[in-house]
Amino acid sequence: MGPLKGVKVLEIASIGPGPFAAMMLSDMGAEVLRIDRIVGESEADLDKADKDILNRGRKSVSVDLKNPAGVEVILRLVEGSDALIEGFRPGVMERLGLGPEVCLKRNPSLIYGRVTGWGQEGPLSRAAGHDINYIALAGVLSAIGRFDQPPVPPLNLLGDFGGGGMFLAFGVVCALVERTTSGEGQVVDAAMVDGAAILMTMIHGLRAMGAWNLERGTNLLDTGAPFYETYECRDGEYISVGSLEPQFYDLLIKLTGLEGEKLPDQMDRAAWPALKVRMAQIFKSKTREEWCELMQGTDVCFAPVLNMDEAHEHPHMKHRDTFIEISDITQPAPAPRFSRTTPEVSRPPSRPGQHTEEALSEWGFSREEIADLRERKAVA
Repeated sequence: MGPLKGVKVLEIASIGPGPFAAMMLSDMGAEVLRIDRIVGESEADLDKADKDILNRGRKSVSVDLKNPAGVEVILRLVEGSDALIEGFRPGVMERLGLGPEVCLKRNPSLIYGRVTGWGQEGPLSRAAGHDINYIALAGVLSAIGRFDQPPVPPLNLLGDFGGGGMFLAFGVVCALVERTTSGEGQVVDAAMVDGAAILMTMIHGLRAMGAWNLERGTNLLDTGAPFYETYECRDGEYISVGSLEPQFYDLLIKLTGLEGEKLPDQMDRAAWPALKVRMAQIFKSKTREEWCELMQGTDVCFAPVLNMDEAHEHPHMKHRDTFIEISDITQPAPAPRFSRTTPEVSRPPSRPGQHTEEALSEWGFSREEIADLRERKAVA
């Protein structure tokens, strides 16, 4: 019953940002049909497919996109779809005969969503790349890391998912909203370099104000400040503090026992390295649990650094049901939340082609047509 109930989306299966965008749309109630390639799957591959939770919430149809009859299957599905999303390099869908021009001719109100690393146009548009490369070019990676250390890739969260998949989903929904007044479809060009760049908007603003250095690990939010940092505890675990505002900083000083010491002004950057050493000594004097008992829930802006297995056991996360369990796999629940139209995960991940006959039938193909497509090896 999510807010996108009634919206029908075709997902041409890809990796990374494509399935993430499809998952987001499905979590919000859209009926998303994943189009997988016809490939021979080993038992190990099928076991992995069962656990690939990026593919949750969708049925799967296996189609041979190099078979003209398979291409026609997609175009038939396009006719009844609100949106199509794909994550190939520029030109691939066109070579398959499934580019925007062809699809929009079959369905002029279609939203055609595309996600790539470099974008559909530009000198690098046809080059290979991965998250680390896209955020590097966008000026993001250079800013992440500690002083006098190399840049640290933040997993593949900022390019693939934040800058790519999330912006593709956002773009598709924006285009769907615009269509309610124009009645027309359009193409959404989501590029990870663009998305990663816009995630840095606030940092660009700080740079313009003269409040951000290009040198890593010397700024307010990049571990330069002793009051916005992670610290090791006596038991080898870590805690995080983010006491940016003066009143929060004053409470941090009080609860760490530094209140009686002669300290520099909070924003005296020259004094930050020495104060960080002092705070590191203090935080190592207690276990993570002891610091939690002292600081958790206060205005210090504090949280323990939990690993993935610990996070879903924390009382706050349990209270909010931030994590759910589907088919014995603990995973993040759909987000954000709504007061009326509650998002939900409709099904666990599908194996490639698991619903070919069922889904094609639901989308308007007759039993005879499906049998003919199997005979022509267009679907499997």
